[in-house]
Amino acid sequence: MFNAIKVCIYVDDIQRSVDFYTQKLGFEIAVAHPMGPAAKWTELVYNHGQLRLIPYPKSMMPDWKERKPSIVFSCANVGETYDELRKRGVGFKGPPEKMGWGNFAHFADPDGNEFGLSDAPLTPE
Repeated sequence: MFNAIKVCIYVDDIQRSVDFYTQKLGFEIAVAHPMGPAAKWTELVYNHGQLRLIPYPKSMMPDWKERKPSIVFSCANVGETYDELRKRGVGFKGPPEKMGWGNFAHFADPDGNEFGLSDAPLTPE
């Protein structure tokens, strides 16, 4: 039914956001083209997957404060991923927490968008 899922996050500076996601989290630029005189439509992809993250200028979305994303990145081991991302300069709200379904940690990008990190199984056990 779907060939991709695209998620917009609201940012102050697209290039700073692209730098964060590519240099610290390992995303790649899949698409980049002009979007008016002051912005660029940029789609970021991780591991050639079909989820695309789109840093979107807050200035073009007056109600961006009401539009908070809820995005969780899945990984094999939250503790190891947490350690690696901290080495890259990613800021976490605290250490990973053990939950009933796996481990979880919160981090934020330079614009205050918050994300989860989970090692919960992707399929039912």
